[in-house]
Amino acid sequence: MDIATSAGLLAGVVVLCTLIMMGGDLRMFVDLHAFIVIFGGAFAATLIHFPLSSILHGIPLGAKYAFTLRRVSQRELVDEIARLAEVARKQGPIGLEKVETDDPFLAKGIRMVADGYDMDFIRDNLERDRDNFCTHLDEGQKVYRAVGDCAPAFGMVGTLIGMVQMFANMTDPSKLGPYMAVALLATFYGAAVSNLFCLPIADKLQLKLHDEDINRTLIIDGILMIRDAKSPTLVREMLLAYLPERHRHTEDEAELAPA
Repeated sequence: MDIATSAGLLAGVVVLCTLIMMGGDLRMFVDLHAFIVIFGGAFAATLIHFPLSSILHGIPLGAKYAFTLRRVSQRELVDEIARLAEVARKQGPIGLEKVETDDPFLAKGIRMVADGYDMDFIRDNLERDRDNFCTHLDEGQKVYRAVGDCAPAFGMVGTLIGMVQMFANMTDPSKLGPYMAVALLATFYGAAVSNLFCLPIADKLQLKLHDEDINRTLIIDGILMIRDAKSPTLVREMLLAYLPERHRHTEDEAELAPA
């Protein structure tokens, strides 16, 4: 689980609620007009941007991976794949059947090697799996970014509608305050939805997309080298190229350090 996403969202809600409670109560900030113009307008605009199937698929998928997808470092993957290469060298590919791993993509590759699949088949299958997963993540982040871009604009639309209603009732001073509050709440809703939820989720999904693309490409290369019966040392050296330069040096120094 990605604790940072949940913690950040909770902290943002707490900050907003605290500021609201310091000057009034939450009921002052609940308005159906602002809710309809923000969520209805943003959803309508997003429907124009994307097919309905992409929205219905992208929104839950994006929320799922923004909150639950655990980030795995390239260092951890290199160590894990080198360990698998050691198992394959000592016990043969059949020995990989008893190996357990937390990464479903890596587990799939191990199973293919243990079952003796052809190298080209393994490569094509894993690359297709990687590309489909990254495409779905990209679809999710684009949907959230579109909603985040539309929400402030529709907040301004709601504000303009509220101001028109306010000016249309200038003869009744008792209505000026409520209409002005409605107008400002639309802007507030739009800014909060966009900057606290949608755009941060889109950015988080973009980072996860980049990480997953690198991690799964690293796994594919490692699985293919294990299938080709490369030595664990060679597997590790080849996969260290995925690590940042300073991390590669740290790994080398750790290997050379006396026990």
